Amino acid sequence: MMKIIALNDETWQYRDLSSTLFISISEISASLNRSMVAGLVDKEKKKVRRNALMEFVQYGLHYVFPQVPGSIVNGIETAHSHPFYKKHFSSDMPYVWPTVDGNIRGQSIEPLHNGVVKASQQDAVLYKLLASIDILRVGKVREKNLALEQLKKHLL
Repeated sequence: MMKIIALNDETWQYRDLSSTLFISISEISASLNRSMVAGLVDKEKKKVRRNALMEFVQYGLHYVFPQVPGSIVNGIETAHSHPFYKKHFSSDMPYVWPTVDGNIRGQSIEPLHNGVVKASQQDAVLYKLLASIDILRVGKVREKNLALEQLKKHLL
């Protein structure tokens, strides 16, 4: 869903999402089918129901994708350690998505999918959206409030 939002109303096909998210076409199809049943996309599975998605992200995401920060690893910055959020919050320990390509040592946060790291390195908007989602998964109240504000700017 966040990749479709990041595309900003550009036309897309399943294979486009698959190649840019590093997820198989069947996984894309299954995800869009679940999203249609949940009311997050329209019946044609092309248009995101932004209000419904925002409601899910705000109130349900941390229940469906809970996360407890893990061990110290090399990775790519996420959550409050994302470059945008670092301007607003300071922290002794960054949060990172584990990857051998990572240039920062920090506490590991498991990404929503294995393809997230590569996809985020190719799409700055997607990267910020996913880091915002990670704040909702592990952040404090002030961090969550800013993340929700940023997500609403993109979604609504």
